Amino acid sequence: LMYLARALNFTLYILPSRNWDEVTDQVEARQSFVASIFFPVLPIYLERFDLTYSIDQDTLGFAMAKPVLEPSWLSFYYPLGNQVWAGVFTSTLAICFTLAWITRTEVWQSKHGRLSSGSVVVEVVGSFLGQGLFDGHSSSRSNYILVGSWLMFGVVIGTGYRGSLIASLNFPRQPPTPQTAEELIKAVERITLESYGLALKNTFLHSTSEVLQELGHVIYLGVSAVEGIRDSFVKKQAHINTPTYLKFIIAQNFTNADGSRSAYVGRGRIVPTPYAWPLPHDAPYKHLFDKYILAIREAGLYMQWEEETRAKVAHTSRTTQRNQQRKREQEQLSE
Repeated sequence: LMYLARALNFTLYILPSRNWDEVTDQVEARQSFVASIFFPVLPIYLERFDLTYSIDQDTLGFAMAKPVLEPSWLSFYYPLGNQVWAGVFTSTLAICFTLAWITRTEVWQSKHGRLSSGSVVVEVVGSFLGQGLFDGHSSSRSNYILVGSWLMFGVVIGTGYRGSLIASLNFPRQPPTPQTAEELIKAVERITLESYGLALKNTFLHSTSEVLQELGHVIYLGVSAVEGIRDSFVKKQAHINTPTYLKFIIAQNFTNADGSRSAYVGRGRIVPTPYAWPLPHDAPYKHLFDKYILAIREAGLYMQWEEETRAKVAHTSRTTQRNQQRKREQEQLSE
């Protein structure tokens, strides 16, 4: 806005306002000639004021806390696929029934007499887990082939499972993260938005899209981006705004000491609507604003400024986190 002021030779005066509604009311009443806040290009806004050429190429997105990886017994299940587990279970049942049948016909006997069905199951499962061999013998050569095949099967499956288990524990499967509006509505119970989003909420409620209607019913207004994302760590909720703004907030407030981010912005977009600055209706200088805004976008200046600003705030946040961590360590050592 300062660049446009120099280019168009006008002076900036900041009008006092208590909330976003007063800002748009001043534009609508022509008390303010431009408001440097992003508004989605929606018909409900165009009825009240004009909008400049799109400044931000982003559309409406959402941000929320990254799911925390929690210990689970399923970590022992993930190394093998569903079909492999089904094959192992079926093979175990088949070998148990076969050896139990052989035992009943007194072909397979132990040193202490005929094995019971329960002992057969223990021997089969134990040999498969590498906890022991069959404590018995058989006078039939086919039984030796059957038992040897089962032992070989257990060695192959056990070796593959142990290798996959090590890889799975070292690189655990990350919990699913919502990336689209459809996934978001299934994962959260509440969506927050700043106070100026009343018109956007009404637009969702009157939309023909079922997904947008469901989003409109769970939107709660009057919550800042920082509060909304912070609350998503303890509640099933997300915050919606432009992805550019959300990435800036995350870089500034949710960057860890190691440079990682504890929150994320979904790859999907809720509505394909660009954002622009509000102007009074039929403003004679609108075409000049559009001209210079288009030049800034075409030259890539806005994207460059956005990346530099986000990298700067992320570096500042990371440095602050490290300094606080060192301070806590020094306090612990002094105690």
